[in-house]
Amino acid sequence: MTQTIVCYLIGLNIVTFFVYGIDKWKAKKSKWRIRETALLTLAVLGGSIGALLGMKVWHHKTKHLKFKYGLPLILLAQIAFIYLIIQNQADNN
Repeated sequence: MTQTIVCYLIGLNIVTFFVYGIDKWKAKKSKWRIRETALLTLAVLGGSIGALLGMKVWHHKTKHLKFKYGLPLILLAQIAFIYLIIQNQADNN
């Protein structure tokens, strides 16, 4: 089960990173864009590290407050959630 979750998170973060890059490319070319809700949803589903890396590498959405502050908060919430799960498992063993 743990290996499946790790593979899911790695895959989702890679996809999220490239989706941010594609959206930046589309912005430069004045093409149809990926919705901000879709970008944030990818982060909430576990792609927050890929989203943050995409912001830094592609210089994308860095001035939008919901991305600048929201993505780090999402990552912190995910870390806290994982910590609680690990603590709960440790307490049950």
